[in-house]
Amino acid sequence: MMTEKKSNTALKILTGILAVALLALGIYTVKFYNEEKENKEILQKEKAVIEDELNDLIVKYDEAIATNDVMDQDLVDARQRIAVLLDSVKDNDANLVMISRYRREIGNLKSEKDRLFRVVDSLSNQNRLLATTIDSTNTVLAEKVRVSDSLQQTNQSLSTKVDRAAQLKVTSLKGEGVIVRNSGKLVENDRTNRIDQIRTCFTVTENALAAAGEKNMYVQVYNPENELVGDEIAVQHDGGVMVYSASSKIFYENEELDVCILSNTKKERLLEGTYKVYVYAGAQLIGTSSFSLR
Repeated sequence: MMTEKKSNTALKILTGILAVALLALGIYTVKFYNEEKENKEILQKEKAVIEDELNDLIVKYDEAIATNDVMDQDLVDARQRIAVLLDSVKDNDANLVMISRYRREIGNLKSEKDRLFRVVDSLSNQNRLLATTIDSTNTVLAEKVRVSDSLQQTNQSLSTKVDRAAQLKVTSLKGEGVIVRNSGKLVENDRTNRIDQIRTCFTVTENALAAAGEKNMYVQVYNPENELVGDEIAVQHDGGVMVYSASSKIFYENEELDVCILSNTKKERLLEGTYKVYVYAGAQLIGTSSFSLR
C-alpha cells in the first residue's frame, strides 16, 4: 500500500515536470517563430531598399546618357551592370549573406558612378569651353560681315587664315612610361608596376608666322578608365578652368624645338591598357596621341 502511494506521488511529480517542460517548449517555439518572422520582414525591407537604390542609380545613368554626348558607351555599360544586379536581387530570396554581398556591390557601383560622372563633367566642361570659344568667334565674325563691305570680308578671311597659320603645331608626339634612376637618368618602361612617371615628348615645328617668346605648354594623360594621371593642375583660361596632368614653359624662336614634359603618377591610377595624351599650347589643343602600358 505504501509502495503504491509512493509510485502515485512520483508519477504526479513526473507529470508536473513534463507539463512544465511542454509549456516552456511551447513558449520557446512561439518566441522563435515570432523572431524568425520579424527577421524575415527586416531582410525583405532591406532587400526593397537595395532595389530602390539600384533603381535610383539606373535613373541617374539614364539622365546622364540623355544629356551628355561624351563617354556614352562607358555610361551605357555601367548602367547595364546595374540592371543585371537588380534582376539578380529580385530573383533571390532575402538572407543576411545576400544582403551583405549586394551592399558591398552597391558601394562599388556608387564609387564607379562618382568617378564616371566626374570624368563626364570634366569632358563636358571642355566641350562647353570649346563651344563658347566657337560661338564667340562666330558672333564676332558675323558682326564684322554685317558691317563690312566685300573688301573688309576679304581681309577678314585672309586674317583668319593667317591666325590659323600662326598657331603652334607639333609632330612626333609620343607618350611613354619611364623609370627614374638614382642618377636622374630616365629609362623607358611599359610595365605599370615599375614606372615612376609618364613622359610626353614632341617637336614644335618651325613656323615663321607664330609669335616668338615664352609659351605655356600643358599635357593631359588619361588612363584606360579615363582618369587623369598627374598633378591635376587647374588653369584659368578665358573660357573657364581646365585641369592638366603637367605643364612646362618653353621659349619659342620660330624654329623646331624638341620638348619633353614629365607627369607624376599615382600607383592606383597606373592600369594596364591604352592611355590617351593631349598636348595644349595655352588653351589650344595642338596634338593628340596614345600609348599602352602592361
